[in-house]
Amino acid sequence: MQKYLKLTLGAMTIISCLLACSNADSTAVEETPSPVTPVQITYPKDSSLAEYVELSAVSAYLEKSFVKASINGYVERVNAKTGQQVASGTLLFTLITKEARAIGNTVNKLDPGFKFSGVSNIRSGQAGTILEVNHQNGDYVQDGEALATISNRNSLIFLLDLPYELNQIIARNKALEVLLPDGTRLPGSVSGTMPSVDSLAQTQRYIIKTPTGKDIPSGLIAKVRLTKLSHAEAQVLPKSAVLSNETEDEFWVMKMINDSTAIKVNVKKGIESNSLIEVLEPKFSKTDRIIRTGNYGIADTARVKIQK
Repeated sequence: MQKYLKLTLGAMTIISCLLACSNADSTAVEETPSPVTPVQITYPKDSSLAEYVELSAVSAYLEKSFVKASINGYVERVNAKTGQQVASGTLLFTLITKEARAIGNTVNKLDPGFKFSGVSNIRSGQAGTILEVNHQNGDYVQDGEALATISNRNSLIFLLDLPYELNQIIARNKALEVLLPDGTRLPGSVSGTMPSVDSLAQTQRYIIKTPTGKDIPSGLIAKVRLTKLSHAEAQVLPKSAVLSNETEDEFWVMKMINDSTAIKVNVKKGIESNSLIEVLEPKFSKTDRIIRTGNYGIADTARVKIQK
């Protein structure tokens, strides 16, 4: 009986020690404060936001004119040079008939009132750039033969090859901007399209008309920015306020519910710019406090401290 009592008392002593240790550990855990994360906050606001796509466009001249001989004869003088900018009515060639070249001023000497010269002056019919000069001094040409080729300065366009899946955005980009490599920005407008699609690239060619005040060479590659989507009054937050998972198929923000606690709120993302993100859902109040910095890696219902 005494041995049984000793064993019982020993067991009770061990159990008491275990309970005391457990209570001590529990007290230590309860007394350990949860970490407080310093954060900065922002507020939702409304802003105009748009999404763009940037494509290349190549300059070209739709119209070319041919300077032609008006008589049969020889080229006596050439004022045209390849690459030369000419105005309408500029003297380019002087021709003389073979008869006048053969007899010279004999006819005028016989009858000064006749005023025979056999000389024909050929002028440009429009302003532009001389692309090609086909004849030089002394060449014999026939009536109607092309002497030079001039691009029409007023026919400057840019050709834009647009992926066919984006053809629906042309309707809201009738007026656009063409950015040249030297930084010059030209206002442009879509004036037409080609009725065919490139079978390999699946792109459709659109014609962009621009002002003609600047001399632009053919074949110049420029940039054209088209608006894909635009919202006049989008609910936006700074980019740093919106977090995502690794696959970027889930987005959320950390919203303050009081001065020291932040909760996780899933959001639906819309248009994104360089510094802002549109939040489609949910609709926040303008006074809602959203964590802007310090939000990365903190858990739902995290303890935070707002810093200015």
